Formats: sequence, structure tokens, C-alpha cells
Amino acid sequence: MRRRVHIAAVLIAAAVGATALSACGDSGSDDEVVLLTHDSFALPEELLTSFEDQTGLTLKVVKESDAGQLSSSIALTAGSPRGDVVYGIDNTFASRVLDADALEPYTSPDNGLGPNEHALPEPNRLTAIDRGDVCVNVDSDWFAQRGQQPPQNFADLADPRYKGLTVVLDPATSSPGMAFLLATIAAYPSSTAGGWEGYWQQLRDNDVAVAPGWSEAYNQEFTAGEGKGSKPVVVSYASSPAYLPTTKALLNTCFEQTEYAGVLRGAENVEGGHKVVDFLLSEPVQAALPESMYVYPVRTGTPLPAEWAQYAPEPEFVASMPADVIAGNREAWQQEWRTVMGR
Repeated sequence: MRRRVHIAAVLIAAAVGATALSACGDSGSDDEVVLLTHDSFALPEELLTSFEDQTGLTLKVVKESDAGQLSSSIALTAGSPRGDVVYGIDNTFASRVLDADALEPYTSPDNGLGPNEHALPEPNRLTAIDRGDVCVNVDSDWFAQRGQQPPQNFADLADPRYKGLTVVLDPATSSPGMAFLLATIAAYPSSTAGGWEGYWQQLRDNDVAVAPGWSEAYNQEFTAGEGKGSKPVVVSYASSPAYLPTTKALLNTCFEQTEYAGVLRGAENVEGGHKVVDFLLSEPVQAALPESMYVYPVRTGTPLPAEWAQYAPEPEFVASMPADVIAGNREAWQQEWRTVMGR
């Protein structure tokens, strides 16, 4: 059975391919609904077409870069959004858009079929769509070809044997980057010798590279990625090896991540935004999520591809953190991280 390693608030407190792309996402009519999302958003074209056929709406998808940057953009345009609905805000950055009052309350008719298990505190302004576990990934082939043992845990990443081999993500701009920072805070709380700050100093001294977002790290820097980079260790997801079976996730380094959708306050097409949220929770979309975006659906009973049991097993232990603890400490932790990393 899967267990959450939940970090208590008192401990943390002590630690102090789109349907259409447009430069401007403003919705122009009731016949169009604009979805703002991150650059990893992908669904089969037939599903997007079916949404338009069933609703009579034209769906325009506008992509930001990473979910962290998406959250900042949504917060900065609160009340005057560039679209109608957003998908891709995750639990590490959710408070940024909630505190900015950038969303309208909405509860989907399908909310009780699984999304409510991942709900944030009321009012329900963000609806869970999918979940994933951010973990360290290694290029198994790269290490096998060199007769080397790949790293096995957090501590190994700071070992001189793996100097210069790891690329992580900036927690200020990347949601999986923030999730990985939270995972290290859970593993090395400030109450322990050196704390997480000391651990990151070790990573810095071990020449860890920092990418602004997941796409840059995985697709460009990672040796198994499309760009055939130079780093055989990368921060990604527990499910990533289902996409690249020659890689492996270190399941003892994971932090739980949930992605949400919400209707934007001030949207021109609020009803259209409701329909997009419902669409993302529909059985066909939830069933398509694993192979389209390599995430786990939240809808109860949605089957996973058969090969995931072999290549993308769910971690038995994942770190997690209450939303209010993340919200209360995120900016300070990011600043401390920047200080440690000299950025």
C-alpha cells in the first residue's frame, strides 16, 4: 500500500501541441474558450475535436513555459485574465494564484469521483485533474555502458563519484523543481545537522546543473532525452520511465504532486471554462492522460497502461506537505535556495 511521508507543520515551521497558439489568449466570443496551460500539455487531437463537437465551442490552447511561470502569470493578471480557464497549477504553487484571488469557485459534477480526494481547502477554486510523483531519474544505459553503478538516493547525488552528472530544476520557475526542493527539505529538515541548506551546498560543490524548467532539463540536458545532453541524472517523474524504459526513477526520492484546473476570475466565457474542467475530468480524457502526459489520472477506476506496472510502478513512500505549510514558507525557502546556490 502506498504511504505518504507527511511532514508535520510544526516540524516545517521550525525549518523556516496545442489546438491553437496565440500570443494573446483573450477570448473574443461566447463561441470560443481559451485554456491557459504549461508547455507539457498534450491530448489526442480527436479528444480536443470531440470537445468542440459536443459543446459547440472552439477550444484555443495557449501555452506558457513551466507551471511555476504559469502560476506567476495567472496571479499577475488576476481579474483581467488572458483566458477563461487554466490547467497545470500544482500543489507547490497553488497558493500563489489563490492568494491573488485569480480564480472563480467551481465544483464539477464529477468532483466526487476521485478529484475530491486531492482537494485543497474550500472554497473549491481548483479541481484536481492528475497527479504524479517528482523523483530523481537516471539513465540506466549510460551507467551500464560505463560499468558504473547509478546513484541510489539523495546522498549519492552529493557523492564525488557523481560529480557533474546531475541536472535539477529551478524551484522559482519550475513546479517539479519546487517539488524536488520540498523533497529535500523533507529528507533533510533544518532540525538535522546541516539541514537541507547543507545538503544543497553539497550538491552545489558537486557541480549540480540547474535548468529553468523540466523541458530544458529532460529534453536538452538529460543524456536519454531528445537532445542527448551530458547529464545522466535528472529531476523528473516516477512515471517517466514508461516513456523511456532505458531509464529508472529512484522511488525513495519522490514528492507528491497534483495538478489542478480552475476557472479564471474575470473570464469572458465562464460557462465555457466550466465545460473545460468537466472535459478534463471525463473518462476519455482521464484514460488518455497516462500516455499523453505520463501522469496518473485522479478519476477513480481509470485504468493505467499495462506496461506501467513494469516501468512506472508507484512509489510506496512519497513525501508530501500541507498546502498551508508550502504557502507559508515557499518564498523564504526559494530565497534561501538562491542564496545557497549563489543565484
